[in-house]
Amino acid sequence: QVQLVESGGGLVQPGGSLRLSCAASGSIFSINTMRWYRQAPGKQREFVAFITSGGLTNIVDSVKGRFTISRDNAKNTVYLQMNSLKPEDTAVYYCNADITATSRSSYNYWGQGTQVTVSS
Repeated sequence: QVQLVESGGGLVQPGGSLRLSCAASGSIFSINTMRWYRQAPGKQREFVAFITSGGLTNIVDSVKGRFTISRDNAKNTVYLQMNSLKPEDTAVYYCNADITATSRSSYNYWGQGTQVTVSS
């Protein structure tokens, strides 16, 4: 079994920072691309950022310059550093990853989500 567990969400004032973490665990052979998505109330889930196993990254324009994605391959963990947060960043943030298990089966996995609320 493979699972993704996010942490680091919470309530923060506008202009503040948070760092989200997502740790993969279980019978993992390798982890390819890892991603962050978010879903605001009443809206569709949207892509935020990805990072490949080699460190190539892409970030959506709406958060570029404020958010940074990184990963620690030794810890099977991906991070999302969020700075200069705005109320419109309020959402549930989800981790997503393409993982090959030790059985050599490859699947796309989702975490359970972590709430980020930006409010004064």
